[in-house]
Amino acid sequence: MGPGPRGVFGGYRWGVRRITLISTGGTIEKTYDEASGSLSNRASIVPRMLRRLRLEETQVSSVQLMHKDSLDLTEEDRRRIVEAVRLHAGGAGAGDGVVVLHGTDTLCETGDLLARELGGVGVPVILTGAMRPYEMTRSDALQNLTEAMLASGVLGAGVYVAAHGRVLRFPGVRKDRVRGTFVPASSGPAT
Repeated sequence: MGPGPRGVFGGYRWGVRRITLISTGGTIEKTYDEASGSLSNRASIVPRMLRRLRLEETQVSSVQLMHKDSLDLTEEDRRRIVEAVRLHAGGAGAGDGVVVLHGTDTLCETGDLLARELGGVGVPVILTGAMRPYEMTRSDALQNLTEAMLASGVLGAGVYVAAHGRVLRFPGVRKDRVRGTFVPASSGPAT
């Protein structure tokens, strides 16, 4: 059975939502290698995270774009992210939103680039990541993924970051390393 009817009532979208989840790696997807004793981006754990969520009337298409720490992203990698978002956020086959899993260290650089390059994007594009890997105790990964999925269904078109109970729009976002979260760029000195 295919998707049900869709509509908008009072600004709220109802019916089956189609979300594309693009994975680039980052801390959110790092896994522990017992042999080496290290955390790394070896393979996506998106399916494991999605199985933990109850997503009513939501179809998620997962795209494994790359498996990189954001500190290792090149300009070419960022261009690939822009093109992947452009593909899944525009045109006749576009869904209702795009969620990008990304490392938090350079998430704001990618968010600013997406906002610049895709200024007229027709759906919400939500970037998210985690300060601690999904596999670790007290990880913020599942919370942030849940918030990003929710945000993709209730926000208007634009580029945002969703993490730690808040959503901020690009441009104008920075990572506060002391607080371990994202804040408006205007909220004081960079840390």
